[in-house]
Amino acid sequence: MKHYLAPWGILLKSMSACFTLLCLGIAVISWSGIGPRSGASFGVGWLLVALVLACALFIVRGYTVTPDAILVHRLVWTTRLPRAGLQSAQVKPHAMRWSLRAWGNGGFFSFTGWYYSRALGRYRAFVTDRRRTVVLRYGDRIAVLSPDAPDDFVQQLALPAHAA
Repeated sequence: MKHYLAPWGILLKSMSACFTLLCLGIAVISWSGIGPRSGASFGVGWLLVALVLACALFIVRGYTVTPDAILVHRLVWTTRLPRAGLQSAQVKPHAMRWSLRAWGNGGFFSFTGWYYSRALGRYRAFVTDRRRTVVLRYGDRIAVLSPDAPDDFVQQLALPAHAA
Protein backbone atom coordinates (compact mmCIF):
# COMPACT_ATOMS: atom_id res chain seq x y z
CA MET A 1 0.00 0.00 0.00
CA LYS A 2 1.21 3.47 -0.82
CA HIS A 3 -0.31 6.67 0.54
CA TYR A 4 -0.48 10.04 -1.21
CA LEU A 5 -1.47 13.36 0.28
CA ALA A 6 -4.11 15.63 -1.25
CA PRO A 7 -2.56 19.12 -1.06
CA TRP A 8 -4.80 22.13 -1.48
CA GLY A 9 -4.17 24.36 -4.47
CA ILE A 10 -4.27 28.15 -4.28
CA LEU A 11 -7.77 28.29 -5.78
CA LEU A 12 -9.20 25.86 -3.20
CA LYS A 13 -7.50 27.66 -0.32
CA SER A 14 -8.78 31.08 -1.37
CA MET A 15 -12.32 29.89 -2.18
CA SER A 16 -12.63 27.93 1.06
CA ALA A 17 -11.35 30.84 3.14
CA CYS A 18 -13.71 33.33 1.45
CA PHE A 19 -16.78 31.09 1.71
CA THR A 20 -16.04 30.19 5.33
CA LEU A 21 -15.53 33.83 6.35
CA LEU A 22 -18.65 34.89 4.46
CA CYS A 23 -20.88 32.18 5.95
CA LEU A 24 -19.58 32.56 9.50
CA GLY A 25 -19.62 36.35 9.24
CA ILE A 26 -23.25 36.38 8.17
CA ALA A 27 -24.06 33.89 10.93
CA VAL A 28 -22.44 36.10 13.59
CA ILE A 29 -24.24 39.17 12.25
CA SER A 30 -27.58 37.34 12.28
CA TRP A 31 -27.05 36.38 15.93
CA SER A 32 -25.69 39.76 17.07
CA GLY A 33 -28.87 41.71 16.56
CA ILE A 34 -27.44 44.02 13.90
CA GLY A 35 -30.24 44.65 11.45
CA PRO A 36 -33.75 43.21 11.73
CA ARG A 37 -34.15 40.54 14.40
CA SER A 38 -36.34 37.60 13.74
CA GLY A 39 -36.42 33.88 14.26
CA ALA A 40 -35.68 33.50 10.56
CA SER A 41 -32.42 35.46 10.74
CA PHE A 42 -31.35 33.41 13.77
CA GLY A 43 -32.12 30.22 11.83
CA VAL A 44 -30.20 31.44 8.78
CA GLY A 45 -27.13 31.80 10.99
CA TRP A 46 -27.35 28.18 12.09
CA LEU A 47 -28.05 27.07 8.54
CA LEU A 48 -24.84 28.74 7.35
CA VAL A 49 -22.81 27.11 10.14
CA ALA A 50 -24.34 23.75 9.15
CA LEU A 51 -23.35 24.42 5.51
CA VAL A 52 -19.71 24.99 6.50
CA LEU A 53 -19.67 21.80 8.58
CA ALA A 54 -21.40 19.73 5.88
CA CYS A 55 -18.96 20.86 3.20
CA ALA A 56 -16.04 20.14 5.53
CA LEU A 57 -17.15 16.49 5.71
CA PHE A 58 -16.30 16.10 2.02
CA ILE A 59 -12.67 17.20 2.37
CA VAL A 60 -10.32 14.90 0.48
CA ARG A 61 -7.40 14.17 2.83
CA GLY A 62 -5.44 11.74 0.67
CA TYR A 63 -5.37 8.60 -1.45
CA THR A 64 -4.05 5.10 -0.83
CA VAL A 65 -3.25 2.60 -3.57
CA THR A 66 -3.90 -0.94 -2.38
CA PRO A 67 -3.63 -4.19 -4.36
CA ASP A 68 -7.34 -4.10 -5.25
CA ALA A 69 -8.47 -0.47 -4.84
CA ILE A 70 -7.71 3.21 -4.73
CA LEU A 71 -8.96 4.60 -1.44
CA VAL A 72 -10.03 8.25 -1.29
CA HIS A 73 -9.77 9.36 2.34
CA ARG A 74 -12.41 11.88 3.39
CA LEU A 75 -12.76 13.53 6.79
CA VAL A 76 -14.79 10.69 8.38
CA TRP A 77 -15.10 8.00 5.68
CA THR A 78 -13.27 6.45 2.75
CA THR A 79 -14.51 6.16 -0.82
CA ARG A 80 -13.29 3.05 -2.63
CA LEU A 81 -12.45 3.03 -6.34
CA PRO A 82 -11.71 -0.53 -7.53
CA ARG A 83 -8.55 -1.24 -9.51
CA ALA A 84 -10.43 -3.99 -11.34
CA GLY A 85 -11.65 -2.54 -14.61
CA LEU A 86 -9.20 0.37 -14.53
CA GLN A 87 -8.16 0.80 -18.16
CA SER A 88 -5.78 3.75 -17.86
CA ALA A 89 -4.36 6.32 -15.49
CA GLN A 90 -2.95 9.51 -16.97
CA VAL A 91 -1.39 12.60 -15.45
CA LYS A 92 -3.38 15.45 -16.98
CA PRO A 93 -2.83 18.84 -15.30
CA HIS A 94 -5.89 21.07 -15.37
CA ALA A 95 -8.14 18.15 -16.44
CA MET A 96 -11.10 19.94 -14.85
CA ARG A 97 -10.67 23.06 -16.99
CA TRP A 98 -13.95 24.14 -18.62
CA SER A 99 -15.90 21.57 -16.61
CA LEU A 100 -19.47 22.06 -15.50
CA ARG A 101 -20.56 20.76 -12.11
CA ALA A 102 -23.63 18.53 -12.40
CA TRP A 103 -23.83 17.73 -8.69
CA GLY A 104 -21.37 18.24 -5.89
CA ASN A 105 -19.00 20.71 -4.32
CA GLY A 106 -17.27 23.29 -6.49
CA GLY A 107 -14.56 24.60 -4.20
CA PHE A 108 -15.77 24.73 -0.60
CA PHE A 109 -13.02 22.54 0.95
CA SER A 110 -12.84 20.32 -2.18
CA PHE A 111 -13.87 19.85 -5.79
CA THR A 112 -15.95 16.71 -5.42
CA GLY A 113 -18.98 15.26 -7.10
CA TRP A 114 -20.11 14.72 -10.66
CA TYR A 115 -18.85 16.98 -13.43
CA TYR A 116 -18.98 17.23 -17.22
CA SER A 117 -16.53 18.53 -19.82
CA ARG A 118 -16.23 18.09 -23.55
CA ALA A 119 -12.74 16.62 -23.12
CA LEU A 120 -13.69 14.00 -20.51
CA GLY A 121 -17.44 13.62 -20.75
CA ARG A 122 -19.15 12.80 -17.44
CA TYR A 123 -16.78 12.13 -14.56
CA ARG A 124 -16.52 12.02 -10.79
CA ALA A 125 -14.02 14.33 -9.10
CA PHE A 126 -12.09 13.90 -5.83
CA VAL A 127 -9.81 16.92 -6.27
CA THR A 128 -8.04 19.44 -4.04
CA ASP A 129 -5.55 20.89 -6.55
CA ARG A 130 -6.79 21.36 -10.10
CA ARG A 131 -3.20 21.79 -11.38
CA ARG A 132 -2.03 18.26 -10.53
CA THR A 133 -4.86 16.02 -11.67
CA VAL A 134 -4.82 12.36 -12.64
CA VAL A 135 -7.55 10.94 -14.89
CA LEU A 136 -8.61 7.35 -14.21
CA ARG A 137 -10.53 5.72 -17.05
CA TYR A 138 -12.73 2.71 -16.52
CA GLY A 139 -14.87 1.08 -19.18
CA ASP A 140 -18.01 2.96 -18.22
CA ARG A 141 -16.80 5.83 -16.03
CA ILE A 142 -14.03 8.32 -15.35
CA ALA A 143 -12.64 9.61 -12.05
CA VAL A 144 -10.31 12.56 -11.50
CA LEU A 145 -8.01 12.76 -8.44
CA SER A 146 -5.19 15.09 -7.36
CA PRO A 147 -2.45 13.27 -5.44
CA ASP A 148 0.64 15.16 -4.27
CA ALA A 149 2.90 13.15 -6.62
CA PRO A 150 0.83 12.53 -9.78
CA ASP A 151 3.59 10.82 -11.79
CA ASP A 152 4.45 8.44 -8.95
CA PHE A 153 0.74 7.76 -8.38
CA VAL A 154 0.27 6.72 -12.03
CA GLN A 155 3.43 4.57 -11.90
CA GLN A 156 2.12 2.86 -8.78
CA LEU A 157 -1.12 2.04 -10.58
CA ALA A 158 0.84 0.59 -13.51
CA LEU A 159 2.44 -1.98 -11.22
CA PRO A 160 0.74 -5.35 -11.07
CA ALA A 161 -1.97 -5.35 -8.40
CA HIS A 162 -0.05 -7.77 -6.16
CA ALA A 163 2.99 -5.44 -6.13
CA ALA A 164 1.08 -2.32 -5.01
